[in-house]
Amino acid sequence: MTGYGVFVHNGSAPRIGYRVGDAVVDLAAAERAGLVDAAGTFQQATLNGFLALGRPQWTDIGRVVATLAPTVPLADVHSLLPVEVADYVDFYSSEHHAANLGRILRPGRPPLPPNWRHLPIGYHGRAGTVVVSGTPVVRPCGLRGAGDDGPSRRLDIEAEVGFVVGSPSRPGEPVPAGAFRDHVFGLVLVNDWSARDIQAFEYHPLGPFLGKSFATSVSPWVVPLDALATVPAPAQDPPVAGYLREPVRETFGIELCVDWNGTVVSRPPFAGLYWTPAQQLAHLTANGASVRTGDLYASGTVSGPARDQVGSFMELSFGGQEAVPLAGGASRTFLDDGDTVTISATAPGAGGGRVDLGEVTGAISPARRADAG
Repeated sequence: MTGYGVFVHNGSAPRIGYRVGDAVVDLAAAERAGLVDAAGTFQQATLNGFLALGRPQWTDIGRVVATLAPTVPLADVHSLLPVEVADYVDFYSSEHHAANLGRILRPGRPPLPPNWRHLPIGYHGRAGTVVVSGTPVVRPCGLRGAGDDGPSRRLDIEAEVGFVVGSPSRPGEPVPAGAFRDHVFGLVLVNDWSARDIQAFEYHPLGPFLGKSFATSVSPWVVPLDALATVPAPAQDPPVAGYLREPVRETFGIELCVDWNGTVVSRPPFAGLYWTPAQQLAHLTANGASVRTGDLYASGTVSGPARDQVGSFMELSFGGQEAVPLAGGASRTFLDDGDTVTISATAPGAGGGRVDLGEVTGAISPARRADAG
C-alpha cells in the first residue's frame, strides 16, 4: 500500500512517514536531508501542517515522495493517529444498509425514511474518541431501556470509509460538489463501533449519541486521492437538489473485507453507495458550516445487496436473530469481550492495478464501570 502516517521507531519522537508496502520512508529525515521540501511540515508530529498546504502542493510533493526509498521496516514501527481530528461527521449513505435496518427495526413499514433519497443523512460525532487502529475498544455502558443500565449487550461494527480534509473552507461559504478534490486529501478505513441497544433507546428524537461516541477506529495510513482511480456512481432518482449535483458523477471502486476472529464474514462494495463523498462534503457545508484541516467525515456503513456484503453485524445476524458461524465452531450475533475485528480494503489504482488501503483493527475489552451490571 501507499499512504502518509505518523510513527515511532526505536523510541523516537513521533515522525511523519510514507508507507510503501512493508516499509516506511522516514519523511522527517528525508526533509532534513534536503530530499524533499514540504515547507517544514514533515518535521511536525501530525499530518495537519502538510494537509493545510493544499492540492497543488500535495500533488507536487507526492511526486517527489514516490521516488524516495523506504528505510524503516514496517514491522519495527508503532503507528499513531495520523491527524489531529478537528471535527468528525458520519453519514448514512448506503441504500442497502438503510433499507436493511428499516426492515429489521420497522417491519411492515417503508424501509427508507421519506427524506433519504433527497439528502445525505448524517450526524456530528466526537472527534476526541477517534482512535488509531489497534487501540482496544472498551465495551460501553449506558441505558438500554428504562431502568436498564449497564454494559451494551449488542455491540456492533460499522465498516466505513473516511475522508480526511486538508484545505479548509470559509464560514458561510458552502463547498460545491465539484470542489471535492480541492479540499479532501485522502481516505482512511473506519470502524464506527456501535452499541445498538444503547442507540435504540436514546436516538428518538435527536439521533445517535452515547451509542456511537465511545470509539471510532481508523486505519493509520492516509491514502491520497491521487493514488486512486474513479468509477461511475449509481444513478439517483428523484433528481437531487442543485447543490448536490456533480459535474461528473463518480466514486471509488473500493472493496472492503470484514474479518471477525479470523473468519471473513463480509465483503462490502463501496461503489454502490447512493451518496458520493463529493455530495457528502457539499451537504455538510450547505448551510455555511466550514470544514477545517483535519476534519474527518465517514461514508456510513457500506453494505451491498447480498447478505455477505453487509457492513454491520446487525444486518449479518438480522437483528440478532441468526447466529453467524465463525472459525473453530464458535458463533456470534454481536461482539463478545475479546473478539477482534479487522476491516481491510483494496481499490483500483490511478496507474492501473489495485491499491492496498491497509486495515483497521480493534479488540473488545470488558466494560470498566464499577457499577456495570
